[in-house]
Amino acid sequence: MSSSSEATGSRATGISPIADAAPQSLCAREPHVPAERLVAEMVPPPRFSSARFDTYLPDPNQPSQTRAVQVLSSFAAGLGGAHATGAGKKRGLFGFGKKPAAPAGPRGVYLDGGYGVGKTHLLASLWHATPAAPEQKAFGTFVELTNLVGALGFQQTVRTLSEHRLLCIDEFELDDPGDTVLVSTLLGKLVDAGVALAATSNTLPGKLGEGRFAAADFLREIQGLSARFRPLRIDGEDYRHRGLPDAPAPFTDEQVTKAAYATEGASLDGFPQLLEHLARVHPSRYGALTDDLKAVCLTEVSAVPDQSTALRLVVLADRLYDREIPVLASGQPFDRLFSEEMLNGGYRKKYFRAISRLTALARDAKGLVHA
Repeated sequence: MSSSSEATGSRATGISPIADAAPQSLCAREPHVPAERLVAEMVPPPRFSSARFDTYLPDPNQPSQTRAVQVLSSFAAGLGGAHATGAGKKRGLFGFGKKPAAPAGPRGVYLDGGYGVGKTHLLASLWHATPAAPEQKAFGTFVELTNLVGALGFQQTVRTLSEHRLLCIDEFELDDPGDTVLVSTLLGKLVDAGVALAATSNTLPGKLGEGRFAAADFLREIQGLSARFRPLRIDGEDYRHRGLPDAPAPFTDEQVTKAAYATEGASLDGFPQLLEHLARVHPSRYGALTDDLKAVCLTEVSAVPDQSTALRLVVLADRLYDREIPVLASGQPFDRLFSEEMLNGGYRKKYFRAISRLTALARDAKGLVHA
């Protein structure tokens, strides 16, 4: 860690370090992520590495959740046959082969539901249940998929992913028309190559993930792929907070700083400085930004100033949640990060998901203060 980062942590509260090793700083990190890593990391993230259909806990008051497990289990079992490009044929990462005929009937499932109903858990369970080698299955968020296209180029991405039996896309972004068309075109190529698809999705402005509107929006956006997808509605409340106590109140700057110095593998940053740093790091690198961290400690948390900053913070929150990294913070509580205008706008589902996930991570971090 740089001396400037250490000095910043000490000046924040006027206390001296209480451990030999000062905490790390996210603001001091500018990771480089090679294309090979982007491909290799297209697997369920650590939080969902052990996700299985039998570990999904459906809400007994929401029969659609139990139904989703049944449908997805059957879908996974149906993928056990030979891949359309030829079972067992090893062609390498960037190989070519005979283009197969497009399979008939639905070749994908789309999970429609609000945040916190377990869509990502179910998507990861589908990945694990599909009877294929790990290198024949890919799992990533919509953002990670667009980053892969940017790193490899469109045609190379098609060739790479065409080798897979299944592609799972978490949080398909319907609010970015350009990227939506790009990925929709990519999916069309992959379906033609015999790749099965599964996706969860955000919604267009004004729909808010309610009823069947999200499914209709998704199918319209992917145009020619509509017949390939079976929409699967999942109702319910946010499981992350179902029956749990309220989130812990923010701690003081001094408590957060002391915990950062006392916790091995923790980072310590001022929240305003971190937001500025995120603007200089491409979102595709936010996962690498958190490599080897055991906790993230933030001081002076306050409402984000604008929508661009807010959307970058959403991506960081997703990567922290995926990697199960606790977040200890001082300042304003996480449910005050986004303005009323933001929470009522077209990106509201993203913001509520970020609040939900950061609150869960804050609950995980509570014990650091008392360690």
